[in-house]
Amino acid sequence: MGVEPPAQMVLIVTGSTLRAEDLDRPLAYYLKQRIDAWSDPADSTGARPFQARVVADFRWIHDEPLQALPTISIGGPGVNALAHRWLEEVPVSLVVDSQYYIQMDPDLDESRISIWGMDNPTTQIAISVFIERYLSRFLEDCAQKH
Repeated sequence: MGVEPPAQMVLIVTGSTLRAEDLDRPLAYYLKQRIDAWSDPADSTGARPFQARVVADFRWIHDEPLQALPTISIGGPGVNALAHRWLEEVPVSLVVDSQYYIQMDPDLDESRISIWGMDNPTTQIAISVFIERYLSRFLEDCAQKH
């Protein structure tokens, strides 16, 4: 009986504010479900399984080993300290009417993504757009690199 290789870790980071806990953390768990579904070992695509974990922004910021893992930040710079940190560092790949943003390196040289909107409904739209347009490519890239 063969031993399965350990799953690759992908972190989903939300803010620690009460607003982020109430509104962004459920979005993070929705994204986690989509990652889990994408990497289902029973899937015939042969995709490597990922282990998605939802963590708080300050946990990521203060735990250096976590910073080396592929990371998706959810929630804007006003409620998520990681999104605030990445605001000027991570390129904007998509902005729609200044209402929502997807920040990521278009070549995926770095596995850092920040997804946020001006409010919760626009953050929900940004998450949906990310899943539709970018999630598979991001996970495929992570599978090759990590």
